Amino acid sequence: MHFLFRSHESDPPPVAEPVPTVFPKIQGADVGAVFVGKRVAGDFYDSLRVSPERVLFGLLDVAGRREDTRGILIAAQQLFRNLGADLFSKSDINESDAMTELCLRLNHEVIQVSSGVHSCPAFIACYHERFGTLCYTNAGHTPGLLRDGQGITELTSTGLPLGLFSHATCDSPTIGLEKGSVLLLVSRGVAACGSDGNEAADAFGLERVKQLLHDSTATGAQTLCTSILDAVDHFGGKSPLCDDRTALAFLRTT
Repeated sequence: MHFLFRSHESDPPPVAEPVPTVFPKIQGADVGAVFVGKRVAGDFYDSLRVSPERVLFGLLDVAGRREDTRGILIAAQQLFRNLGADLFSKSDINESDAMTELCLRLNHEVIQVSSGVHSCPAFIACYHERFGTLCYTNAGHTPGLLRDGQGITELTSTGLPLGLFSHATCDSPTIGLEKGSVLLLVSRGVAACGSDGNEAADAFGLERVKQLLHDSTATGAQTLCTSILDAVDHFGGKSPLCDDRTALAFLRTT
């Protein structure tokens, strides 16, 4: 006996979302991310293996509410995955050129899908397992925080946010990661969180994130991200969660 189920005309259609991220296993390193809240805004992270020796990951923060940005997020993820795999798949590429091209194409995609200007800060990086190097671009995003034997360094903007100007480009420097290095990315909602529901109170700020990273003994990316967001949640107290809060970490373990 076969049963045919029909949805009522009043039932809302399923809401499309970006494909959930499954972080790849990396030789001698660990990458992970944590978010809190109901994804009310435009935070989005993703990661994938693009070659036998390279892993691509990124954190985007599309301006606006989730219901208005889903189309942008889905299109950006598809381009990030498909073009990222194509650009970084060969062994003899210039990673800086590939990263700049990926940033440029993502910029065009955001403008096209949004049918106009739509700010999308982004931090995108590619890790090379054999060389232990990280090629990155920071398109107007909250600075990445790199902790190594020299202390904590801010990886500041190398270009404008995506989605603003069609011909805008981002520089894509490459840095070496020594054993024990940690890269931490946080979304704007983390740094901008206010305390105890008091709108006039100081925001959590990047300096507090730096101190937490400096003091952390976490040996895993997921654990580090959770500890950062727990501290922000404690600081915020009863303040309403008016923005997404996301942390992404990359640790070189060997």
